[in-house]
Amino acid sequence: MALHRITGSLDDLVAPALVAAFDGWIDAAGAATGCANQLGSGGDTVIAFDPDVLTDYRSRRPVLDVIDGVLNEIAWPQLSIRRRRAGDRDLLVLVGPEPDFRWRELGGALTVLALQVGVVEWVTLGSIPAAVPHTRVTNVFATASRPDLLHHEVEQGPQGLLRVPSAAISAVELSVMGAGIPCVGFYAQVPHYVGGPFASGSIALLEHVERHLGVEIGLGSLPEDALAQRQRLDAAVEGDESTRAYVTQLEDGIGEERIPSGDELAGEIERFLRDTEGGETGR
Repeated sequence: MALHRITGSLDDLVAPALVAAFDGWIDAAGAATGCANQLGSGGDTVIAFDPDVLTDYRSRRPVLDVIDGVLNEIAWPQLSIRRRRAGDRDLLVLVGPEPDFRWRELGGALTVLALQVGVVEWVTLGSIPAAVPHTRVTNVFATASRPDLLHHEVEQGPQGLLRVPSAAISAVELSVMGAGIPCVGFYAQVPHYVGGPFASGSIALLEHVERHLGVEIGLGSLPEDALAQRQRLDAAVEGDESTRAYVTQLEDGIGEERIPSGDELAGEIERFLRDTEGGETGR
């Protein structure tokens, strides 16, 4: 059974970049998919993936609408690629639920597709829980298949070996990288106590993508969403002395260096796994 079907035109693409984010693992507080949805806003869906093939519905259940006691409609989880113009180039935005099955096959299919339509660069978006306060600018670190791909000032990820549970998006990126397509990744550090959505993280990622690709997308409603969430978090912190003390401790601990070591980052992820039911986010 085919993983996807073409639903729109992929002709006449100009210097297309494929930007990808999956709702699930490595999408703490929905910051990565929030950014991807803003990037793809207004675009046409050109590829749709079959959720029956990729999704375990017992893990990610479809949403059922019941109206006046009558079963009405089911909203199935949908992974898709949207196409939109950004300045003088095209963006292909892959966003949706993290697949449960056939990761390697998906990576192969997306690699073939990227080669066929002439994708010149792959960009992964992610967000991870970290011991950082919501009162500071969201930090973003980057990965790259080649050091020279990071044109603007951005901190590279933890050095040395970092061994963590893999995300589907990483398996796909490795397949694309193996075909010789340049790959970069931007990862926002989200306060681990924020459930989401965390608009400030989406804004930080979007700004990095815009600078990296040399495009202007616009922030849409994200600034208003970020301000409203900041006000709610500030009020919650102010109303509880122990929480206020904890946030102050996080602020004092930032210092000059904002990127954690590999051991620290792995520890944060392990703690997040323990604290999150089922070891997954966004489900």
